[in-house]
Amino acid sequence: MKKITATDTLDLSIPERIQLVEVIWDTIAKEAEPVELTESEKKMIDERLEAYHQNPDLGSPWEDVLKRIVGEK
Repeated sequence: MKKITATDTLDLSIPERIQLVEVIWDTIAKEAEPVELTESEKKMIDERLEAYHQNPDLGSPWEDVLKRIVGEK
């Protein structure tokens, strides 16, 4: 079977490229080892969760956060 390069994939249609990415992702997901959090990461998550439970109205809706990330107004 012929090996393809990243450049070769540009000749594929968008649906074909999406399918290729899905196939690649599925192979990664099958082989991926679970990611272990460090104690400091676990502590940070617990602190943020506790802060949310104390004041659930504090913060921003996901749509607003996404707009800030991508630079939309």
